[in-house]
Amino acid sequence: MKWKRDTGLSGRIFLTWILLLFVYLVFMGVLMALGLPSGFIIVIAVGMGLVQYFFSDKLVMMTTGARVIEADEYPDLHRMVEKLCTDADLPKPRIAVMQSPMPNAFATGRSPHHAVVAVTDSIMATLNKPELEAVLAHELSHIKNRDILTMTIASFVAMIASMIMNNFLFASIFNREQGGAWIIAGIVAAVVWVIATLLMMALSRYREFAADRGAAFITQDPDALISALQKISGKVDRVPAQAKVAAEGANAFYIIPAISGKSLAALFSTHPALEKRIENLEKVRKEIRGY
Repeated sequence: MKWKRDTGLSGRIFLTWILLLFVYLVFMGVLMALGLPSGFIIVIAVGMGLVQYFFSDKLVMMTTGARVIEADEYPDLHRMVEKLCTDADLPKPRIAVMQSPMPNAFATGRSPHHAVVAVTDSIMATLNKPELEAVLAHELSHIKNRDILTMTIASFVAMIASMIMNNFLFASIFNREQGGAWIIAGIVAAVVWVIATLLMMALSRYREFAADRGAAFITQDPDALISALQKISGKVDRVPAQAKVAAEGANAFYIIPAISGKSLAALFSTHPALEKRIENLEKVRKEIRGY
């Protein structure tokens, strides 16, 4: 199934990529002007990015304690995913379940052929069938849009800046000839890290909007996703703080983050505010149904 792009959303995503590229080029220009080994730093960052890309599914599964389940264990869940994959023109991913008091779901994997969709036992107990289908469709949209690849590439600039921030003091002490250059690079890297992280988080929020839109078109039922998001958000707010902290490491992957930012902290949030997501889904409803 294909659906019409949201031109406004696509434009914002494109602009974010342009800004990230600009920040990267300026940053590399500064490093080269300072005479620092930017090539070596890039090679290390690329290596880290490749590890993140190829092993993200295993890392997230380990972090969350998700377990891949077979069709005979959860037949209804498997049938639901199979139907949605047919509607979305996707190969069926592996399906995993995790034990958690927090109703949530995530998708990971480097491509549609190497993907996992995971749900918590509590989300299956919290949502009705249309709502659970909508959540699964949201996660499948992430897979269809190759968002793991997108965010891995987007994190490249911040990764390089972080490496320099973490090592500039050590380098300035043990490399007296370039000590001053490393200090300047450390300061520039800190500024670049903040800018790149803000852009990366903005891109992540736009990808969530895109996945919501995809889910609405796959299921043809935006109201089910609205209802699911409201239920999940309400229940997550009541989950014990200890469980939220334990789940925070996989925040970027969840349909609703375990811990979300307020006011200025929202700029560093991986997910848009619930109200904004509902507002966008209501616009999609008008596209689908005409009212």
